[in-house]
Amino acid sequence: MRCYHQAFILCMVSTFLSLLYVLSQLASTLEDGDDWDLNKQGIPDRRSRDTGHLLRKKAGLAGLRDREGLDRCRKLSVSYWNPYWRLPADVCGVNCLLESSIRKRSGSAVKEHGDGRSHLAVVACGPRLEETLTMLKSAVLLSRKPLHFYIFAEDDLQDHFRNALDSWPRTVQTKFNYTIYPITFPNANAKEWKKLFKPCASQRLFLPLILKEVDSLLYVDTDIIFLQPVEDIWALLSQFNSSHLAAMAPEHEEPRIGWYNRFARHPYYGKTGINSGVMLMNMTRLREKSFKNDMTTVALKWEEILMPLYQKYKLNITWGDQDLLNIIFHHNPESLYVFPCQWNYRPDHCIYGSNCQQADREGVFILHGNRGVFHDDKQPAFRAVYEAIRKYTFGENMETSLLQPLEASLQTTTNTYCGRASHLFTKKLKQSIASAQRDVTQRR
Repeated sequence: MRCYHQAFILCMVSTFLSLLYVLSQLASTLEDGDDWDLNKQGIPDRRSRDTGHLLRKKAGLAGLRDREGLDRCRKLSVSYWNPYWRLPADVCGVNCLLESSIRKRSGSAVKEHGDGRSHLAVVACGPRLEETLTMLKSAVLLSRKPLHFYIFAEDDLQDHFRNALDSWPRTVQTKFNYTIYPITFPNANAKEWKKLFKPCASQRLFLPLILKEVDSLLYVDTDIIFLQPVEDIWALLSQFNSSHLAAMAPEHEEPRIGWYNRFARHPYYGKTGINSGVMLMNMTRLREKSFKNDMTTVALKWEEILMPLYQKYKLNITWGDQDLLNIIFHHNPESLYVFPCQWNYRPDHCIYGSNCQQADREGVFILHGNRGVFHDDKQPAFRAVYEAIRKYTFGENMETSLLQPLEASLQTTTNTYCGRASHLFTKKLKQSIASAQRDVTQRR
């Protein structure tokens, strides 16, 4: 009888040890949060005014407990890009197994925008510092709710961003937090990714893989001016159906002047393609989605599809990462929510006459000065809006120091089609400024 007991105990010990090993291996597979290089790949600048919001999911002590658990895994992360998203067995093992699986499951359940903030990301390289700061300035001026900025910038720009944002008046700084990230791409073909279109533009493709704790995000190009509060476009997330995971505007409203339908050598979304300069994303859904594609009969995850897609079409794409997004949503049209052109109003909407009907009715909500029109004389109406925001001094009356000078400048641009439509640029801006001024008065 004693022999049976000893055999039973040995079996139990052996089973327990085997279970520990299996759990360790499972933990390494589940843990997908930290295979970016700690110094170069997506770790936020700790000197920025970041409140730790990325990791804190709940209020009070519960939130701190959650953060401690996640940080314990994060500190033991792997410092290389792993295309299979698998951590070695000795990294974040059994002790973090439950935290890893909880983090993976909680992505859909916990909404990062539940704190009332709008989360805004931008990528800045080269001579884009002032332009980016002007965009952020327009967002802060008009938004009534708090913002969090995710600024991806080249190393030599990071201190400039920090100094500029920290120099804004304290009353303005209370409206936003920011985190600065380095520019980073997968080690494989990093140089090609960086020069795919404009410098660093393709960084936006990897935001869901870097900002793993962020549920939803609004990405904008640097050449954007908000004429309406950011929270208004953020509210479009509530209009997503169960299959939507991103939202963009069409590239063109008029097919006769469309680029994709006339010249593209690759698949594109819809009749005229989509423009990715303003892109609203439910990144939790994007990370979880398996995408249909024309490379394999097997649906691929976001981290699996980007490199093969680039390799297949790199000789056929003109607009870089935007073309890749067009290809992806061509094969997965049910995943895209298309918002009207007034949320991404570009010179193409007025250069040959007005062709954005929604803007004609309600005004322009977001002005996109692509092709450098904020800085040259090709579209003086666009430049006038940019200069008005850039020159405005925080604390001054926005109606007398911003709106009125802008309207005077726009009167000198009526020799162009866009200048004749410039009343659309101020239609919503007037309402936004009036609302912002009321908020300032009430706070006083």
